[in-house]
Amino acid sequence: MRDLGAGFGYLIKGQRWVGRHGRWFGFGLLPGLITLVLYAAALVGLGYGADNLVTWVTPFADDWSSPWLGLLRNTLTVLVFALGLFLAVITFTAVTLLVGQPFYESLSEQVDRTEGGEVPESGLPLWRELWISARDSVRILVRVGLYSVLLFALGFIPVVGQTVVPVIGFCVTGYFLAEELTAVALQRRGMVLKDRLGLLRGRRMLTLGFGVPLGLAFLVPFVAVFLMPGAVAGATLLARDLVASDEDGDEDATPAPYTLDKG
Repeated sequence: MRDLGAGFGYLIKGQRWVGRHGRWFGFGLLPGLITLVLYAAALVGLGYGADNLVTWVTPFADDWSSPWLGLLRNTLTVLVFALGLFLAVITFTAVTLLVGQPFYESLSEQVDRTEGGEVPESGLPLWRELWISARDSVRILVRVGLYSVLLFALGFIPVVGQTVVPVIGFCVTGYFLAEELTAVALQRRGMVLKDRLGLLRGRRMLTLGFGVPLGLAFLVPFVAVFLMPGAVAGATLLARDLVASDEDGDEDATPAPYTLDKG
């Protein structure tokens, strides 16, 4: 439980950091605004087309009598849109980070710079960084897709599907959101996807404490855009302490809290 609170603390510290550095907050908003427009258009399209999609995939129910036909198709329509919303929450960060790679790299470096100590730089050309980010995002999305299909199927189980499954879904969302966000700072430190996942898995509750509240907040329209700059800043602070703890060989220790009184 202590790690859950500490993880949430990094999210708050990130928002405080961008609040103290207003120019970087505005700088970090741009990629999120672009991505939001694209996702809003996609979700509106899904909202209009979900019922037609369900009708197309359930021709066997055409001759069913009322109310069973409406009950089946209305339930499936809601589930399809819920799945689309779930995938939107999961992929929003990946797409926004890809669109805003130069923006968030600069923001993350600035956080490192103001917090003191080493300021790692990847030394890679932009096209190479974009390629690595895109490749790793696809790998993450494949994992997310597998979880999504499984959770979608489990959602039909009475009681469990309406209680336990949503909780698991938010945990999955939070974990991979944290991975995508910390990747900005960890890639600059030369960590590949496998190493990043291992680092976060070793501090799973800390990771969930950071990612789950963020995933819940991202369900509120427009909130994701305004939280993204602070989320990147908070993820950088989290990554700094995770790497330091890992290098010290003390994986059970809670990372030392940061003060945000510098620079």
